[in-house]
Amino acid sequence: MTDFSYEIVKEVGVLSETSRGWTKELNQISWNGREPKYDIREWAPDHKKMGKGVTLSEDEIQELKKLLSNI
Repeated sequence: MTDFSYEIVKEVGVLSETSRGWTKELNQISWNGREPKYDIREWAPDHKKMGKGVTLSEDEIQELKKLLSNI
């Protein structure tokens, strides 16, 4: 497995919480020192473990916002 680094630049909000205490969150994250992107994934309470997620650019998050406003 390849090493990687991440920094949670901004915690936008929690979408849900599991019975184990993990939370599904929307955050802005810088992966490997790159420009921060929006990210949706599950996190352990200490943010040291994470589940698989989806990372979105600023343009993609704006498009998602438009799509969600139609439902």
